[in-house]
Amino acid sequence: MTDPLNFSGKTVIVTGGGKGVGLGISKRFLDAGANVVICGRSELDVVPEVNGKKAEFIVADVRDVEQVNKVINFAVEKFGSVDVLVNNAGGAPYAEAATASPRFSEKIIGLNLIAPLNFAQAANRVMQQQKNGGSIINIASVSAVRPSPGTAAYGAAKAGLLNLTMSLAVEWAPKVRVNAAICGMIKTEQAHLHYGDDASIQAVEATVPLGRLANPEDIGDTCLYLASPLASYVTGSAITVHGGGEKPAFLDASHANKS
Repeated sequence: MTDPLNFSGKTVIVTGGGKGVGLGISKRFLDAGANVVICGRSELDVVPEVNGKKAEFIVADVRDVEQVNKVINFAVEKFGSVDVLVNNAGGAPYAEAATASPRFSEKIIGLNLIAPLNFAQAANRVMQQQKNGGSIINIASVSAVRPSPGTAAYGAAKAGLLNLTMSLAVEWAPKVRVNAAICGMIKTEQAHLHYGDDASIQAVEATVPLGRLANPEDIGDTCLYLASPLASYVTGSAITVHGGGEKPAFLDASHANKS
C-alpha cells in the first residue's frame, strides 16, 4: 500500500500560509511532498521551505475575488491542478460588540466567512473537472461553538463557516470533499496578544486537559489527514482540535465535591 500521507505531485493552496497557523499547515504539506501555494496581503521576509522544497508565494487579498482567481490560475498554470484548498486566512482583533462599528463587523465577517466561500467556489470549479476531484478544508474556531465575548462577529462568522462546510459538502459531492477543523487555543508568534506574557500563557495552558496550547503543526497534521485518502469517506464534518477543551467555569466556582 502506498503511503496515504504522501502528497508528492499534489497541489495545495493555503491562504495565509506564511505565518502563524498557516505556516504550520504549509510546512506539514511541504514535508509530505506537496506543491504548496500560499498567499497573503503583504510580501514575506522568508518563504516557507522544508527539506529544500519551497512554497510558492503570491501577494493576494482573499477578500478580493479577482485576486482569489489569480491564485487559483497561478496554481493551475504552474502545477496543473488544485488538489487541496485550506481556507486558513482569518482572525479578528478584540472589539466589544456594543461599540464595534458596522463597517468593522462587515470586514470581520467578510474575511472569515465570505472570503472562504469565494475561494472555495473558485477551487471547486477546477476540482470538479479533475479526475480525482479535490479536498477543501476550512479552518474554524472554538469561538464558533461557544460564547465569543470580545470577538462576537468573528465567532458568528466561524459558526457560519461550519454550516457552510456542511452545505458545500452536500452540493459538491462526490468529486469534492469539504471539511472543517475547529481549532482551540494555539501558540503562535502572536500568542502574547491573546494570552499575555509567558507566565500568563503557562497559566492558560494549565486549563487545557492536555496541558498545553496547540502548536501550528498540530493543525497541519489534522489538515493532512482530512486531505488524504485516509479521510476518503469523511465530508461535511468538523474535527475539534482543542486538547480536550476548557473546563466548565462552575467547577472552580462550586464548593461541592471538594475536600
